Amino acid sequence: MSERILIIEDDQRLANLIQVYLIRQGYLVEWHNSGAGAEEKIQQLNPDLVILDVMLPEKSGFDICRDIRSWFTNYILIMTASEDNIDEIVGLELGADDYLAKPVEPRLLLARIRALLRRKQIETDKDNTKEHIIPQNNKTLIFDQLAIDGENRKVLLQEHEIDLTTAEFDLLWLLAINAGSILSRDDIFSQVRGIDFDGSDRSIDARVSRLRRKLLDDPDNPSRIKTVRGKGYLFMREGENH
Repeated sequence: MSERILIIEDDQRLANLIQVYLIRQGYLVEWHNSGAGAEEKIQQLNPDLVILDVMLPEKSGFDICRDIRSWFTNYILIMTASEDNIDEIVGLELGADDYLAKPVEPRLLLARIRALLRRKQIETDKDNTKEHIIPQNNKTLIFDQLAIDGENRKVLLQEHEIDLTTAEFDLLWLLAINAGSILSRDDIFSQVRGIDFDGSDRSIDARVSRLRRKLLDDPDNPSRIKTVRGKGYLFMREGENH
């Protein structure tokens, strides 16, 4: 079955070019031209991937990304005409899985789409085969009001259970058992997914952003999962302040 892609873009010419190109590549592609009604369209179609423009009439792509991320579990690729890197950072922190700057080169867009959908298949296979990190000793890790139950693969925050995917739990467990130590993206990639990090894949950054949001960790000033520039990520032990 062909994967379904939804383009949310107010530039009709660009949207049509992308739509025709992706249809020729074998995808099922639909187009929505405004921020208004975009969330309803995503709910209706439940596409495998959303290509989301930032500058939309009625409602921005950033706002849409933030609002759907709590329930939309497939992939979001953000596009923007802005050359400011802050847009990329904001998009990833809001839960986007990848980012492209306009003008969009079709072959690069196709490569990013294929990479995201390939990742979806890998994660689906992991869920189906139960291939995930097995917590040693099935212990429960406690960090203040956060409890990570290795045996039952459950996470409680302030005594409320947090819904995590298999991949998200694997990442959280890996960071937590290494609390106080910096893990590079290469370390995370090889241990969570069993493949090497190639330096360009943003899936770890996007997954960390989703974890922060679910753990109520302020993305602008995170206290639980810190980004160490040029090195990787650090899960904070209680009482630490880096």
